[in-house]
This record gives sequence, C-alpha cells and structure tokens, in this order.
Amino acid sequence: MKPSLLILAAGMGSRYGGLKQIDGVGPQGEILLEYSIYDALQAGFGKIVFVIRPDLEAAFMEKIGQKLQAQNVPFEFVYQEIDSPIPGIAAFPKREKPWGTGHAILVAKDAIKEPFAVINADDYYGADGFRSLAKFLQTECSPEHYAMVGYVLANTLSENGFVSRGVCETDADYRLLSVTERTKIQRNEQGVIEYESEAEKLVLPDATYVSMNFWGFHPNIFDALQSDFINFVKNNWDHHKAEFYIPTAVNDLMQAGKVKVSLLPSQELWYGVTYKEDRETVAQAFQAFIAKGKYPAPLWSASKA
Repeated sequence: MKPSLLILAAGMGSRYGGLKQIDGVGPQGEILLEYSIYDALQAGFGKIVFVIRPDLEAAFMEKIGQKLQAQNVPFEFVYQEIDSPIPGIAAFPKREKPWGTGHAILVAKDAIKEPFAVINADDYYGADGFRSLAKFLQTECSPEHYAMVGYVLANTLSENGFVSRGVCETDADYRLLSVTERTKIQRNEQGVIEYESEAEKLVLPDATYVSMNFWGFHPNIFDALQSDFINFVKNNWDHHKAEFYIPTAVNDLMQAGKVKVSLLPSQELWYGVTYKEDRETVAQAFQAFIAKGKYPAPLWSASKA
C-alpha cells in the first residue's frame, strides 16, 4: 500500500500578510505545495489529504484540486476548526486560534489508515526527503518506529526575518533523542545564528539538524495524539493561546519509551514563504530548478499519477 501525504494548510499566514498557501510561485502560477505534491507522487506516495479551514475549500479546489483530479490523484479535505469534534472532549473553551499542529494531524484520523507523511503547506522540502521518507514508510515504519526528515539549520533560514525551528538532538545512529522548539532564530550582524530564550540570545551551530515538520508516522499515532490532546485541553482551558505541537507529542512518546524516531538527514535547501518578501526569492529558485530540468513547466504537463 502506498503511503499517504498529509498537508497542514489551515494556518492564517499572519506574518506573511495573506493567504500564503495558495500564492503562486511557479511560472504558470503553481503554488509552493504543488511542488511538494509532485515530489511526493514521484517518490511513491498515493492519497493526498489536506487539513484546511472550511472557508478555504473553494480556493484550494480551484488552485490544486482540479489539477489533482486531472492527474487521477486521490485527495481529500479535512477541516481544522477550534471546535473540530474529538472523541473524549464534550466541549471546548472559547479561543481565537486553532489548537496547533498536533491537533491538525488529529482531525485527519478518519481519512488515513496507512503509514503517512506530514508536511507544512508553506515549506518546500525537496525531492530527496520525499524519497527517503517514502522508503522508510514502506519498509521500516511500525507502531514503535517513526521517522523525521532533518534539515541543516543553515539551509532553512529566511533573509527577511526570524524563524522558529525544532532543534534536534540525536545519537551517533541518527536516532532522535529530543526536539526542542526554538524561536526568533536568525543570523546576527556577525553572521552567527542565534535564537532568543528569555530575552537572552544564544548561539546555534550552522550544522545543527532541525525539524521542519516533515514527519513519517504509523497510523497508531492518532490514538496517542487523541489521548494527549484530551489532557492538553483540560490543562490549558484558560490558556487561550496554548498550542498542541507535534514535536512535543512525539517527545512525550519517546521519553515514555513507546516509540523510537529515526532522523533521516537531508542536505536540501529549504524554501518557504514565512514573509511576503520571501516570495520573490522562492519564485527565482523555482525558475532555476526548471532551467536545470528538475521540474517541467507547466508542472503537470508531463506527469500522470
């Protein structure tokens, strides 16, 4: 059975200043996640599942759904809302934003029954990561063994502002030991990568592996997330900005000895549209990819799934 690809696309895009998930960056108006989908299909993934807000469905259908239909690629929309029904939770507190990436995965529980990958809609991961993760999901994934594609920190920065990354600790065999969320990461005037912690700036080496939310899971992750999320809601009833993050949930499973997670190293350059100013850099990168023959233009002109 082919693994599925779960795309997290319900974010507001607040720093970007608009609906960045469907802003075209390719020469024919292709959006960033189309290139991820293309790479995933080439690597052997099957069904595509989008986590979106209900008000985005028409725009996503117009931008990408119709193209996937033409390619005979199975896909499905699931919806992340503040009060998306979760068994075990009778009611939710009032809040203004969704519950985070862990909750976004959880709303796809009924749509995915096979090993699957998770990506962000507004990040470009590169074909190499999809190939290595597809191989893992088809040959090594189990209820006790997950994976994460790790990227070199220096390859994942934005020239237009700070970013947040999950900083990884591994052993000599690339077994993931921990993922720690670090915020306000950027190069300083001396060219050193720093992050902010309690108003103090600390250094991170360029070669540090970081998480870009590119995970490979067995479907048993849904049961673990559901149990943790029920407790999270209870414990954060009055914390209206608290978010249930994927790395935190996976860390809990690792520390409890319930799963091991392999880090699959990638040397690919990351491209993303965290800020509106990033769009031109990304568009130029894809023009170069196309000139080198990495992608056809139009993207779907030469590929049938």
